Amino acid sequence: MDLYDRDLAGARFRRLCGGNQQEEGMESCVEPAPIPGEADAFALRDSKNPDAGTLRFTGAELHAAGLTTL
Repeated sequence: MDLYDRDLAGARFRRLCGGNQQEEGMESCVEPAPIPGEADAFALRDSKNPDAGTLRFTGAELHAAGLTTL
């Protein structure tokens, strides 16, 4: 399965933040969304620059990278 072949029309991104910065305004956030039509597959984008594109992962890959909330 090539996740980059999947259309993201209708994908619902939500913001997840982790407070790993010293300054409040510099909190690190990402936006995951389930990929429509694919089981356990997600698109991930930068919350500060969502137009920069997405990376795509399986749920297992995201869990292995430490992202436990999807």
